[in-house]
Amino acid sequence: MLKRSHLIAVCLIASIIGGPTLSFAKARGSAGGFSSGAHGGNSSMGIGSRGSRTHQDNGAKPIEQSTTPQPSTTPPPNAAGTPPVHPAPATSPSWWQRNPLLAGIAGGLAGTWIGHMLFGATETSAKTTDVEPGAASNSASNSVGLILLLMLIGAGGLYYFKKGRQSPAPVFTGLSRGSAGRGSLLDISSNSTDRPTTDTAYTVTTEDKAAFQQLLTEIQSAWSAQDIAALRRLLTPEMLSYFSTALAEDNSRGVQNHVEGVELLKGDVREAWTEDNKDYATVDLRWSARDYTVSTTIPRGESGYLIEGSEETATESHEIWTFMRVRDGRWLLSAIQQ
Repeated sequence: MLKRSHLIAVCLIASIIGGPTLSFAKARGSAGGFSSGAHGGNSSMGIGSRGSRTHQDNGAKPIEQSTTPQPSTTPPPNAAGTPPVHPAPATSPSWWQRNPLLAGIAGGLAGTWIGHMLFGATETSAKTTDVEPGAASNSASNSVGLILLLMLIGAGGLYYFKKGRQSPAPVFTGLSRGSAGRGSLLDISSNSTDRPTTDTAYTVTTEDKAAFQQLLTEIQSAWSAQDIAALRRLLTPEMLSYFSTALAEDNSRGVQNHVEGVELLKGDVREAWTEDNKDYATVDLRWSARDYTVSTTIPRGESGYLIEGSEETATESHEIWTFMRVRDGRWLLSAIQQ
């Protein structure tokens, strides 16, 4: 039982220590550097930064290792698809509440009329035998006049009641872009918030294309020679850290990757833009080169010296490189995608 617990502890420590190394090795291939030749074709992620477009889908492998933070996917409040919350509209007071005096008068008249209907008729019938015919007719006329007066008052009250029942004024509290209809003053196109509009299109010139081709050749040469000083002049600081770490790992394993005889076969500019004071260009590159990895501990000609690839046969590679420069400065490699 004690040995088993020791074994589990050793496995946990190894996984913690080896985790970052394994993830970085996956980013750059199985045996060597960052080219996509014999050893780099199995790369499964992109590295580097593309400014505000670092994590946007451009048709290539997404950039998963970058110093540029990935934007949050949590939708903002009142975003499209989220039902807005509106406060309940205030209810207007009724006619009876707005006119208490008239309501009291109407109630008194109604009570008088009901009392007369209940008790007046009985009293009149009781006195008909003792009262003269003219007096009886006068009493009936007075009752009819009272009834007509009450009906007029009731009709007037009903008219004012209906007139006072108007629709309450619309409540605009909480109205947002998501609830605004087309054509209203609050209708603002959602496209303006989909992506920051601080970047503008950039036109790649012939001189830029020549600089991209030259960078492809010089970066592969500096990589093959393990020349950190030369790479520092060709890469952004972030990309230089990835290259330096990869070279250190190769030295630790006793291997060295070479990419020689680089010949550009085709280069297509996918997108180019300017943001802040920087220009960016993402270029689809396809080239041929002799891409091979050798052992630094085994002499040339002995078994095991050539680890991967061929020193004589060229192979084709295909990658998507993003170049960056400060305005009017030199182009540098800032990202690589498969």
